[in-house]
Amino acid sequence: MAIKISVIGASGRMGQLALSLIEKNPDLELHSALSSHNSPAEAIGADLLVDLTKPDASVAIVDFAIQNNLKILVGTSGWSKEKLDALRDKMVGKQSTVVVIPNFSIGSVLATKFAAEAAKYFDSIEIIETHHTKKLDAPSGTALFTAQEISKARNGRDAKPVTAGNPAPVFNGVPITSLRIEDAHAEQEVLMAGPNESLYFKHVVDSHEVYAQGLLLAMRKSPELKGLTVGLLSLLGDK
Repeated sequence: MAIKISVIGASGRMGQLALSLIEKNPDLELHSALSSHNSPAEAIGADLLVDLTKPDASVAIVDFAIQNNLKILVGTSGWSKEKLDALRDKMVGKQSTVVVIPNFSIGSVLATKFAAEAAKYFDSIEIIETHHTKKLDAPSGTALFTAQEISKARNGRDAKPVTAGNPAPVFNGVPITSLRIEDAHAEQEVLMAGPNESLYFKHVVDSHEVYAQGLLLAMRKSPELKGLTVGLLSLLGDK
């Protein structure tokens, strides 16, 4: 039986990608295509809600899903550690499923994993992320998630900036520089430095189509999950 999906934020680039994937794959079925201005109640009856809206709308949509014990896949950026901690508290005693994916690119997810592993061995670490000027949140959800994973790998030890005098704000103990450039593609670089050596992890997106494989996987896997899941690696069978 096909998975009935309600796409919220259907008019955006990621929403359009989700609609295209649903149309092309017979194991998926469109329940409704909504905007952030629609009532989320219009999604009731779907097997899965897919939130691809904006940070200021996403929290209310997820709250609705939790209160109504619905399953929701969240691809909207801006879910910081603080928001995720609050989300865990809201889900206590509820039967809902919330899957938060900061980035649907498998390459990006792997770059974060590799950077977190390497971060154990370097004291100077920085993240530089670049997006187009229409991206409203800064730092990006991917950068925040990368900093969180680096912090966990380092057992909470703060990193020193790679560049002396770097004024970049610090998130989860890691300096993050956010650049917003007209027509820029998504790009993230993690810089690490030690005595007499440097290590860089860089991921560049040339088209939003790169998110298709991860988004399709998430739409198929999310209905099987329970509770809160964060990150695409969890769906790939990795930790």
